[in-house]
Amino acid sequence: MGSVRKRKGSDLLFFDFRYQNVRCREQSILPDSAANRKNMEKMLEKIESEINAGTFDYARYFPNSPMVGKFLSQGEKLTTNVPQLQLASNVELPTTQFFGEFCEEWYLENEIGWKRSYRETLKVTFKKYLIPVFGEKEVSRITKGEILKFRSSLAKVQNGTKEGLSPDRINHIMTPLRMILNEAADRFNFTTPYIGIKQLKVPRIDINPFSLEEVHRLIAGVRRDFRNYYIVRFFTGLRTAEIDGLMWKYIDFEKKIIRVREAYVNGNFETTKTPESMRDVSMSKPVYEALLEQKKVTGDVVDFVFCKRNGSPLDRRNVMNRVWYPTLKYLGINRRKPYQTRHTTATLWLAAGENPEWIARQMGHSNTRMLFTVYSRYVPNLTRHDGSAFENLLATQLRGTP
Repeated sequence: MGSVRKRKGSDLLFFDFRYQNVRCREQSILPDSAANRKNMEKMLEKIESEINAGTFDYARYFPNSPMVGKFLSQGEKLTTNVPQLQLASNVELPTTQFFGEFCEEWYLENEIGWKRSYRETLKVTFKKYLIPVFGEKEVSRITKGEILKFRSSLAKVQNGTKEGLSPDRINHIMTPLRMILNEAADRFNFTTPYIGIKQLKVPRIDINPFSLEEVHRLIAGVRRDFRNYYIVRFFTGLRTAEIDGLMWKYIDFEKKIIRVREAYVNGNFETTKTPESMRDVSMSKPVYEALLEQKKVTGDVVDFVFCKRNGSPLDRRNVMNRVWYPTLKYLGINRRKPYQTRHTTATLWLAAGENPEWIARQMGHSNTRMLFTVYSRYVPNLTRHDGSAFENLLATQLRGTP
């Protein structure tokens, strides 16, 4: 059975009842008084009577509630202008902070646990997407319909030469919105409108690794001052942020390992992408020799293995636009992002028959799942075996069979 209760801290009355096995709490703007309680209790009796009779229409009583979307049937529209329920027009959601204000408060409370790069990403997301749409709305008045409409609009945003953001980018924008509304709902005692909104499906990762022949051509054809750099990239699987900020103190020639401990992101050093990314990468002979040669260039001069002329870390965009893409074009190799060097490493290791668990550790993965779901399909194209190893095994076993 439902009740009329007083909200702590505001002395405003609210309904507390159950509908379709869901607890519903709807705030009013009425202060706690005998008269107001009596009026609201009469309305609650009517609500529960309709619930028992199966005729209750949530939207008629609480048209501004985020719960409306939860109980509307597919294709059903809100019922408005119901004169016999004049009292319902006084029933409103709690007065709460504007989204923009609460957003700033939430950010300040949580920023200590985030990396600098993620903090910067959130600032861009707030300024460019969330604040312009929801900034002047009270957090308790944002509806599920408005959230879905906003998400749909992101798919139509002009992004350079493309129309609409990718599902993955949209999910990254929606995640802080979900977290903020859930936190606000918990603090201000209302039901979050984000109930039932799932992430968009993201297409499978599209990778396009280089063949071993292409790798050799690129290393031979690239500028000499970047040859060692690309040997290390292609044969270690280091991420751009990991190799661009790589320091000599993390190079162990005696044990032939590269200790990945930091990442250089947007001009700042941070911890690695994930805990598993903090790892020791084994040096193959080409990598070992390339680093020995590079040490003659920068080892006694600066802290960084690969750097600009002034000794500072490489700028990924500068390298990409002035070295990487021009080299691919010059050699007639299909244009691909620099990150494909990492994908190439994984496929080459798999093609060579290395242990998948060892490969996962070298790549900084928590397990072998990505190897088998993303990379393994490229192994036949690189080895040109296409199942012949299994055929050879059968042929060997069946030779002596009468």
